[in-house]
Amino acid sequence: MTSEAGRWNAELYQSSHSYVWNYGRDLLSLLDPKPGERILDVGCGTGQLTDAAAQTGAEMIGIDASPEMIVDARKNHPQIHFQIANAEALPFVEEFDAAMSNAALHWISDHRAALTSIARALKPGGRFVFEMGGHHNLRATMQAGTDALRALGISDPEKLIPWYFPSIGEYAPLLESAGFEVKIAAHIDRPTRLEHGEEGLRHWIEMFGGYALAAVAPERKDELIRHWEYAARPALFLNGAWVADYKRLRVLAVKS
Repeated sequence: MTSEAGRWNAELYQSSHSYVWNYGRDLLSLLDPKPGERILDVGCGTGQLTDAAAQTGAEMIGIDASPEMIVDARKNHPQIHFQIANAEALPFVEEFDAAMSNAALHWISDHRAALTSIARALKPGGRFVFEMGGHHNLRATMQAGTDALRALGISDPEKLIPWYFPSIGEYAPLLESAGFEVKIAAHIDRPTRLEHGEEGLRHWIEMFGGYALAAVAPERKDELIRHWEYAARPALFLNGAWVADYKRLRVLAVKS
């Protein structure tokens, strides 16, 4: 997950990974929030996208399982209600006109539980708009990471990867079994230029590669990152910058 396994570095997230929520702004046109609607942001992070939705006049509630993210969200946007909550067990029943989620669902372990929990939080007819990693998201990036771990003596490094990146065909049935009707689904290629030039992949690994960093001794973390950069450079270092091979799954679904 992060440079410290199981914890989020909210400051690093805001300073070096603003593309996460900037790209997520496209979700707002699909969500089409309206004044007076009550909308839940699932996996709100540090709250930038929650705030953008609130500026339409909707009443926003942001939830995240990370205390570090919620602390920064409250500091950044004190006018919005944020709370620590797990998407797999939300404390809401038919309270929201809509829900949104950006770059969060692929971190979740139990997708059936999470989608059922989100559906339960929505009123009948409530819409759910989300974007998450899609099939083959970060394929080259993760292959370089597993090659680097294997070079440092870690066996079966693929088993350490924490994410689930489904295809439309995999995820639509999960949504339907949770009580949603899928209205729009798209699989989008989104190569993303990372910030900080030559250091861009290092920053990405420090933010999102905690699963790999935690697998080696602290004194070998820099060695792991160097191996990772070496393995990834032929495919992902382009015109003086690192480009992450993102592929996104974007969906609009409605609670039946």
